[in-house]
Amino acid sequence: MVSFTRAEKEFLAKNESCRLATCHDNIPHVVPVSYIFEDGAFYFATDLETRKLANIQKNGRVALAVDVYSSVANMAVCVQGTAKVIERGPEFQRLYKIFHGKFEWVRRDPWKEGEAPFVHVTPTSKASWGV
Repeated sequence: MVSFTRAEKEFLAKNESCRLATCHDNIPHVVPVSYIFEDGAFYFATDLETRKLANIQKNGRVALAVDVYSSVANMAVCVQGTAKVIERGPEFQRLYKIFHGKFEWVRRDPWKEGEAPFVHVTPTSKASWGV
């Protein structure tokens, strides 16, 4: 498992969006997602009919970038890893409570098990700068 420095953990905890890269038919697919970072792993929710979910179900290798760029400073943590879909059960319920508490968009448009899964990303490598 990849380890993160204290500064990287703080950076990842204070941000809430990243870019997720998946692949289908050797074509890269990049989308923004809201995430939580917990115990060295990333979690995000997705709808059932998305390209990212279809890609993950076929190929669980993903990459994500959490970054902040400005004229003053550039900071980023980028990881490559493996993704696992969580559709039901205690882990789904636990993540839903966290997402419901953190993100207004979840409270505005709630869902139940089987309607939209979570994805757990376990990093296998990382790079960071400015953090």
